[in-house]
Amino acid sequence: MIDSIIIGCGPAGVSAALYLHKLNHEVAIIGKDLGHLTSLDIIDNFYGHNKIKGDELIQKGIDQAIDLGISYYKDFVLSVEKVDDHFLVQTVKHTYTSKTVVIATGKNRIPLRMKGYANYKGRGIHLCATCDGYFYKNKKIAIIGSGDYMLQELSILENYTNDITIFSNGKPFTHSKYKVIEEPIKEFIGEKRLTQIITDTNSYETKGAFIAVGFPQANELALKLGVLVENNNIIVDEDMQTNIPGVFSGGDAIGGKLQIAKAVYDGLLISDGIHKYIKKVTE
Repeated sequence: MIDSIIIGCGPAGVSAALYLHKLNHEVAIIGKDLGHLTSLDIIDNFYGHNKIKGDELIQKGIDQAIDLGISYYKDFVLSVEKVDDHFLVQTVKHTYTSKTVVIATGKNRIPLRMKGYANYKGRGIHLCATCDGYFYKNKKIAIIGSGDYMLQELSILENYTNDITIFSNGKPFTHSKYKVIEEPIKEFIGEKRLTQIITDTNSYETKGAFIAVGFPQANELALKLGVLVENNNIIVDEDMQTNIPGVFSGGDAIGGKLQIAKAVYDGLLISDGIHKYIKKVTE
């Protein structure tokens, strides 16, 4: 079991890893891609660098961590589960065990572009099968997605109902048990709560819909763990720890100035918080 698994390979996550390594902690970084900064052609306001491309800056941080002997895995995190005094981090390729977890995956700046999504989010549209699946026991529901994350959420929803329709939203997909609608979703409609999903050629009645497109973002991972989120930001204390002991967060995921310099500083605070936490629980 290692001391910390950091989910996200941006400035906050990698900075936390670098400082934890210097504090003699075993740490691993898991990142599915280079994150939001890859969309920035030029960064010219970060200390010590002239103009540099976003992907180059992120890769430099990852390379620095690897050069120091920090483990880096390019993989997709599907879920994080607390078991007794440690955490199980499940990815597409492997399951990792650690004493602490850092959620530093940034913030998804692109909302789900479907008409009605914002109106029914939390009122029939959900982001977490573990959190809300129970409310749909023996009811007709939809799940939206087509990859490994969707299949994992589906396996949770099956505990509550078998009346499930999969909407792949334009992507080719088949399933041996459940009906699949491949047409793109045009709109969510209802009155006080979601009642129908509309595609180009049809409408489908549903009591609820679970979004599992792509892979879970920071808030979705947080919700599954029971981490408090407010105004789309993960809530942390002065040690960058959430309400769940052993779970830390920083960078864009916690809000504030969405700047590289702030994220790097968050990484330092995360490392201090984890060092204090591990020292306390092992005494």
